[in-house]
Amino acid sequence: MVTGAGSGIGRAVAVALAADHWAVVLAGRRVEALEETARQVGYAGIESPAVLPVPTDVTRPDQVDALFAAARDRFGRVDLLFNNAGAFGPPVPLEELSYEDWRAVVDVNLNGAFLCARAAFRAMKEQDPQGGRIINNGSISAHVPRPHSIAYTATKHAMTGLTKSLSLDGRPYRIACGQIDIGNAATEMTGRMRTGTLQASGRTEVEPVMDAADVARTVAHMAALPLEANVQFATVMATTMPYIGRG
Repeated sequence: MVTGAGSGIGRAVAVALAADHWAVVLAGRRVEALEETARQVGYAGIESPAVLPVPTDVTRPDQVDALFAAARDRFGRVDLLFNNAGAFGPPVPLEELSYEDWRAVVDVNLNGAFLCARAAFRAMKEQDPQGGRIINNGSISAHVPRPHSIAYTATKHAMTGLTKSLSLDGRPYRIACGQIDIGNAATEMTGRMRTGTLQASGRTEVEPVMDAADVARTVAHMAALPLEANVQFATVMATTMPYIGRG
C-alpha cells in the first residue's frame, strides 16, 4: 500500500513496486491523480488485477479503516505500507503561521501517518502468516530544518519517533519498520528548489534535485528484504544539496 500515491514520490514508488511484482493499493485524495498512477502501474489500465486505487483522506479514521478493509478484501492481506502522504504548509515566518495551517500539516504528516500505521499494524498482527513491513517517509527535515518550515519540520522529527516505536512494538509480531529520509527529489512539492528557495543565510538560491525514481529504487530495496532484516534509517538526497557542511 502506498499513500500519497497520486503524484511525486508516491507515484514513483508505486511504479517501482509494481515492477517488482507487488500488487499495489494506491491511496490519495485526488481520484483523477490516483487513476493516472494506476494506469502507469497497471500499464494496461486501471482495471489491472494487481492495482487498486482507493480515494482516501488519511486524516479521517473512517476512511483509513475503509482503505485497509478494501485492501484486505481484494488481496487478502497487507504486507507493506509506504507511509508517504505529506504536506508542507505555507513557507511563512513563524509569527505569521496560522493555527489552521499548523494543524493541517500536523493532521496529514503526523496524525495521518499514525492512523495508517495503526491500521497496517492491526492487519499485519492478525493475518496468517503474521507480519509485514512499514516504511515511513521522513525527510532531511527529520534532522535539520529549513527556514519557515516549523510545522513540517516538527512533524518529520515526530515521524522518527513513530518509526522507532513501531519498530519496537512490532518485534513480537514480525512487523518491521524503517524510515527513508529524502532530500530534494524532483516533485511538485519541491518545485521551488529549481527556481530558488530561502537558505539559512537569508539568501535565495537554486538547489540541486534528483529524480524521484532514485528514491523509489531505495524504497523497493527496503521492501524486498526478508522480515528478518530491516533498513532502519536510510538517507537519499541530491548529492550536492546544501545539507552536509555549509552547502
